Formats: sequence, C-alpha cells, structure tokens
Amino acid sequence: MKTILLTGDSRGVGHVIAKLLLNNTYKVIGISRRRNKEIDRLCDQFGENYTHLDYDLEDVAGIKDLYLHQVKPLGPIHAYVNNAAIAYDDIITNLALDPLEKMYRVNVFSPMMMTKYIIRDMLLHKTQGSVIHISSISVHTGYKGLAMYASTKGALEAFSKNTAREWGKAGIRSNVVCPGFMATDMSAKLDDEQQNKIFSRNSMGKLIDIDSVASTVEFLLSDRSGSITGQVIHTDNGTI
Repeated sequence: MKTILLTGDSRGVGHVIAKLLLNNTYKVIGISRRRNKEIDRLCDQFGENYTHLDYDLEDVAGIKDLYLHQVKPLGPIHAYVNNAAIAYDDIITNLALDPLEKMYRVNVFSPMMMTKYIIRDMLLHKTQGSVIHISSISVHTGYKGLAMYASTKGALEAFSKNTAREWGKAGIRSNVVCPGFMATDMSAKLDDEQQNKIFSRNSMGKLIDIDSVASTVEFLLSDRSGSITGQVIHTDNGTI
C-alpha cells in the first residue's frame, strides 16, 4: 500500500483528492492548518490508513522538524501532492509586500522545502516515487487581480519541470495538474458576473469538475502514468 503526503486536505479539491485516494487503497498523510469535521469523518471511516497533521505551512523553517518527527515515522513516502495554497488577490498597483511574502511562504517556499525532504526519503528507501503540484490556469491566461497569485503557481511549474529533469534517473517523477476555476472557497469570493466571465473563457462554458481534477492526480500517482514526467496537465475545460 502506497503512502501519499497531501497538503490542504481539509477542504476543496484537496479533500476530494484525499477521499479518492483513500477509497483506492492508498494511505494518506494529510496536512492543513487545522482539523475540521470533514477530517474527523475521514479518520473515523479509514482509521489507520489516514493520518492528519495540523501544521501552518507559512512556517517554512519548521518543515524540517515536521518531516523528521511527524512525517518520516509514517513512511516510507511514495508520493507528495502539494495542493495547499492561499491567494492574495489585488491589482498590481496595490501590491503590498507583507501579504505577498506570506503567500510565497505558503505556496512556494514550503512546497520546495517539503519536496527536498520527500525526495531524500525516496532516495533513502529506493522508492520510485511521484511529486505532483496543483497549479492554476491563471499562470497561462491572465486574469485581472491574480498576477501575484499566478506568479507563485508559475514558480511551482518551473520547479516541477526541473525536478523531473534532475531526479528522473532515480525513478522519481514530477508533474503539475493545472485546473481551471472550480467551486472552491477561492472561487466563492467571485460574484455571478465575474464567474460568468471566467466560464465564457473555457470551451465548455462551465465550472471545472473537481472529481475530474482529483482523478487526474490519482492517475499521475499510479503506475499507469509511469512514462509521464515534467508535464503540466491541464484540467480546465479547454480554457481559451
């Protein structure tokens, strides 16, 4: 049974990914800032196959201790799914340093540090593992107010491609899943007019199916995708 480290498991697409993986006989170690009722239900349903760790990923310096003292004892780790993210939305002329730095700590620096320790774990156990980062369509097609957020996801896409090149010969794959706008807490901030403008930019004219995104992640974790690495897989309803 493969053990998957998944961040942002408490809600949204991360929670859907957690449920799908658990139902497909993976073990899941979930990380998010705080436990909630959804987490409790998964713990009750899946028992020892699901472990949740409370951790604020803004604390980049603590990633080493988190891995060594809480994650490593539950391993070996077969895959890391970096889903957790926060959004700082504003137009560029209003850019402020403090929220920008916080977003980079959560969205970029912590995933980079976690990738470091997960790859070390894979090398130690000779695991041919997988790293998956969840990105955003805003990297590839501009949206007003999302320049700063998109820049964090763009950094992850570049990091993933180079991770794939660097560690492919060790059997470690790295890919990105890039969804369009889904029904999440982030998209809930948009009014109907804003959402309709966004939907009109994809070929199917509707929200992206979260289950489809989760299924893409599960495929990339499986042996069925053994020849896929260094890729950005778009699950965006054909965004134009």
